Amino acid sequence: MTKPDTAGWLEGLIGRAPRRRDRFTQALTHGSAQAVNYERLEFLGDRILGLLVAEWLYDRFPDEPEGKLSRRFNALVSGETCAEIARGAGVPAHLILGKQARDDGAADSDNVLGDVMEALIGALYLEGGLEEARALVRRLWGDRVDTQGSAPKHPKSALQEWAAANRRKPPEYALADRSGPHHALRFTVTVSIKGAGEASATGGSKQEAETAAAKALLEKLAG
Repeated sequence: MTKPDTAGWLEGLIGRAPRRRDRFTQALTHGSAQAVNYERLEFLGDRILGLLVAEWLYDRFPDEPEGKLSRRFNALVSGETCAEIARGAGVPAHLILGKQARDDGAADSDNVLGDVMEALIGALYLEGGLEEARALVRRLWGDRVDTQGSAPKHPKSALQEWAAANRRKPPEYALADRSGPHHALRFTVTVSIKGAGEASATGGSKQEAETAAAKALLEKLAG
């Protein structure tokens, strides 16, 4: 198996050769591989991403109220979105994983990929400041901001509104299953509305599974 050209990939991702290659290596390193891993950089990158997306939406949609901006923001910075962007950017091929994590499929885990994407943003911020971090976020997230015709409504909020509009009791969420190793946990949640129906879904976090279940039930009710 050919070893991926991580140095060339990083240069293409951030637009230049990293000055501190070790920091970007840390951003790509899972805790199963070594003690110095992406977690601290992910903590920083999560906050940097939030700031950059918030300022972007504030400027891009000057007439929208806080509620609509918040819905856009939550969709853009969610772990699921970060993981999708990581996949599109080619992150999985360059992850540094321990054998067990690799065997357990951590390279395709939304939790892992979302965290690594944020860690890379944190690493770039430390090296190049807000301007370079902003350029990366706007390039990788640009299509998603530009194609958001209206502020997306969170599936759980939409399901709650459906229940109220149809004079039903609020949706009830129940954790049906929790499985997998710590770094790749899978949660299965069932949501039900009494007298209307139920749906189940699985995700990398309880919140992700609840959101997917709410979306599935909405689709079922609409059909």
